[in-house]
Amino acid sequence: MTKIRIATPADAQTIALLGRITFTETFGYLFEAKEDLRTYLNKTFSVEKILGGLKKTHNIFYIAFVNDLPVGYAKLKLNSASKLAPSTSSAQLQKIYVLTDFLEKKIGLELQNKLIKKAIDEKCDTIWLSVLEENERAIGFYKKNDFEEIGKHEFTIGRYSFNFIAMQKKLELS
Repeated sequence: MTKIRIATPADAQTIALLGRITFTETFGYLFEAKEDLRTYLNKTFSVEKILGGLKKTHNIFYIAFVNDLPVGYAKLKLNSASKLAPSTSSAQLQKIYVLTDFLEKKIGLELQNKLIKKAIDEKCDTIWLSVLEENERAIGFYKKNDFEEIGKHEFTIGRYSFNFIAMQKKLELS
């Protein structure tokens, strides 16, 4: 049975661990220099960093469980305009990470739907995200869920530069 709930600061360790594992499962192969990957994981998925993010009022984290086992999480950042998505009432879907063994259960879709509902509840008119240009599975997932490409940008981790596609979805406010 799948259960998804809003995360609290008490979930920081679980989210940090899920982040490290899922990032490595998804992107670890891109790093020949494993020390660059370790440095990024230590910086981005430290318990302190996750705890800080959980305490910010404009961040909303959800955590997913299957039979009480934590298997994924997602992060929404409210009021997150960018050059590519300049609306002041825009939300950013910053992360949806699910353990590889649980991808077939469509937990990513459930997490996405929670984020979109929360963005609408918070009166956001758009939701946007960035996805690695070569991550065809994710790009297909977002296109299937009515996200459209709005631009491209680069992101550097250690000695590696990656190309990302920014995508956006207009939200229907009630």
